[in-house]
Amino acid sequence: MGFDCDVAIVGAGPYGLSTAAHLIAADGLDVRVFGEPMTFWESKMPAGMLLRSPWAASNLSDPERTGTIDRFRAASGGAFGAPVPLGRFVDYGRWFQRTYVPTVDRRGVARVEGLPEGFQIELDDGETVRARRVVVAAGIERFSWRPPEFDGLPSHLVSHSVEQKDLSAFAGKKVIVTGGGQSGLESAALMHEAGADVEVLVKKPSVVWLTRGWNHQAPIVSQMLYAWPDVGPAGASHLVARPALYRRMPRRVQDPLARRSIRAAGAAWLMPRLQDVPIRTGVAVREAARSNGHIALTLDDGTRRTADHVLLATGYKVDVARYPFLDPSLTGQISRVGGHPRLDDGFECSVPGLHFVGAPAAWSHGPLMRFVAGSAFAARSVARSIVPRRG
Repeated sequence: MGFDCDVAIVGAGPYGLSTAAHLIAADGLDVRVFGEPMTFWESKMPAGMLLRSPWAASNLSDPERTGTIDRFRAASGGAFGAPVPLGRFVDYGRWFQRTYVPTVDRRGVARVEGLPEGFQIELDDGETVRARRVVVAAGIERFSWRPPEFDGLPSHLVSHSVEQKDLSAFAGKKVIVTGGGQSGLESAALMHEAGADVEVLVKKPSVVWLTRGWNHQAPIVSQMLYAWPDVGPAGASHLVARPALYRRMPRRVQDPLARRSIRAAGAAWLMPRLQDVPIRTGVAVREAARSNGHIALTLDDGTRRTADHVLLATGYKVDVARYPFLDPSLTGQISRVGGHPRLDDGFECSVPGLHFVGAPAAWSHGPLMRFVAGSAFAARSVARSIVPRRG
């Protein structure tokens, strides 16, 4: 059977581009990347957003570790720092693509089907490509989670945060944001600054702010307690930062550590921007219904709220079966845990030759895979797995 390429990568975000950069560096390996570079970050994140990730944790990865955001800033002449503005991060990703992954097929992938050997990929214009291996780097958009209380309500009354690019459209409106993580808190700040009347509802008893205490300011103590890129609580971040070690710990250790490491939290620099935004903690929405052109909420403490719109900053729940391009017969062969594929050291699932990077890899390789900083480990691991076995 003839193949058109050795590896096809579905997705051109930080994980897809980093993986491609590492694979392309292997002489003789034919790699094709499908998708518009950084399109999720440009079209699905709110205008005016700042990255929560620290500067050093915002790098994409190439084998020589030269494609850093520092180098991009120097090459572009741009004057920006941390927190990194969304637009500059998109520019950085596209600079990285032009520099390290110069050939990208911007067509979308409509379907990936398994063959007796390898895979057949149908593009959105009907053309087909045969690949020995496929790396799925398709991001999290399809995993957005909408609580069942909001089922059946129209998009003009309720939407997920991933559906809102221009939050200034809510100027002059009453908006309720549900969720106390970075997405909800920053969306609330942006809408408030645009002239909306905003209230935030948080299920947890308090908002977690990522402040930097004395232990971060003392270099020796900080290095002992926290490992770059500072994902997870003190001490535990050393395990999160080492996915090869993390994946070999018992599940009874991994699972609570993962929950603790990715809990909802907001960057400290948001605090002054939310001083005039009411934040109610310890409450959850019990019912939601239309009410005279508005949306009425009944909270679990018995109180009610009425608004023009509810923005759901309720996060994402991974389920690779929700990727529309994966053929159901292929998805059915993937061993999964709660929607996450079980992956080996090379990020390969139970279907030979099919790899997943990014958030779907978090069950197997830890919470670092939910952050840009995890792209370096994933790219290196996939490359080590694939390159020796090509042929």
